[in-house]
Parts: sequence; C-alpha cells; structure tokens
Amino acid sequence: MAEASEQQPTQPGGRKTATRADLLNAVYAACPMLSRAQAKEIFEMALEEIASALVNGEPVKLRSFGLFLVRSKRERIGRNPRTGVEVPIKPRRVLTFKPSPVLSAIVNGTQAEEEPEDDSLT
Repeated sequence: MAEASEQQPTQPGGRKTATRADLLNAVYAACPMLSRAQAKEIFEMALEEIASALVNGEPVKLRSFGLFLVRSKRERIGRNPRTGVEVPIKPRRVLTFKPSPVLSAIVNGTQAEEEPEDDSLT
C-alpha cells in the first residue's frame, strides 16, 4: 500500500491532477538535450513571466490554449445565505481564463480550426 506522501491528488472519478512536477517532467522529456536543472529553470522562468504580466494587469494569450485576464471587480453588497444579513464585499481583482476554441475542441473530443496568429495582445 502506498504511503500518503506518495499518493497523487485525484479528482472525482479517479482522474489524476496534473501538477507542477508533472509539467516539469514533460518539459524535460520533450527536450532531452537539456539537463533537469536547465529544464526547471526554463519552466520556472516561463511561469514567472506569466505571473508578472498578470500582476501588472496585462492579458496573457497563449495561442491554441487560452487567454488569462485580470478583471477588477467593484465593491458590492452580498448576502449571507443562512442569515440573510447584508455584507459589503470589498473591491478586488480576479483572474479569469478563457480557453481557446482549439483547447475547447480537444477537451470535447471534436475538431477545431487552428486559431489565426494575433499579435495585438503580445
């Protein structure tokens, strides 16, 4: 029986969750001329660039994958569903993701056309 530390996170239905380590191993496997340390450095740099752009409020578009956006939400009044008491919800920024038609088609098992190159958001 596997120890708890060795178990992979799963979703309902027994599907494995893709982790940072899994993605790093995929980069390493795809580029055999890189050492594991070099692959990790490149992978981490890419994630840092994406995070930095999002922190600065810039959209991040990954062609054939999707669009990450940071939206500003205004202050509003919410309601506690149990008590019905109104509570102010502070303004905040939220991260949204819109999958590309190509990614949506892959997930749904259908065929989609390749997205045209659009450099307006880069």
